[in-house]
Amino acid sequence: MTEWCPIASRYDPLKAGSIDGTDVEPHDRAVWRAMGARYRPNKGVRGDPQLTLFVSRLNPQTGEERLRQVFSQYGDVRRVRLVRDVVTRFSKRYAFIEYKEARALARARRDAHKLLVDQHEVFVDLEQERTLRGWVPRRLGGGLGGKKESGQLRFGGRDRPFRKPINLGAGPATEWAGDGARGWAREDRDRDRDRDRDRVRHREPEWGGRDRREYRDRDRDRDRDDRRHRDRR
Repeated sequence: MTEWCPIASRYDPLKAGSIDGTDVEPHDRAVWRAMGARYRPNKGVRGDPQLTLFVSRLNPQTGEERLRQVFSQYGDVRRVRLVRDVVTRFSKRYAFIEYKEARALARARRDAHKLLVDQHEVFVDLEQERTLRGWVPRRLGGGLGGKKESGQLRFGGRDRPFRKPINLGAGPATEWAGDGARGWAREDRDRDRDRDRDRVRHREPEWGGRDRREYRDRDRDRDRDDRRHRDRR
């Protein structure tokens, strides 16, 4: 049980297509395609992958200067790469932010996640392509995203971590453990727990004594009216 981690430390399309990382057969054709893909990271990308942040769900109108302005508040930014369509040059709504220091990267990953940038809530995580072993992008059937409507959900990432298996033995899920992934997952889990605790603490009681009495009196009046209506018949 101590070896299990909700965040993948290496990429396996078969396990990424499973809600808890224990599936032994693909559940959609895209997983089959990803398992047969021979993908190599883009060698033309510059920068240190260990200092690079992945930012997605951007506003289509958000540009490089705006991203640099927003993410510079967490530390010195070395490079901003907004991915654009090669033909139209329109934004594909995701970018890579390279920092000069590791602590700036950690600060941005912690505080910029779900930040509103130009009226859009952005998703922030570490770069996966050059750091996660075995990575296969979404266009080849891999990735860690997907929509529920398409039925091609991918798990093991920050946005959609693995669910805890029912039986945590010496099974496939134990192979995902890693100190780095476990540390990031623990940090996310602690922050979510504190956020939920604050929500419960500040939540107003849904049912007061007065509300309960009014609801009971309303039911009693409704029953009395029903009886009168039946008697008139």
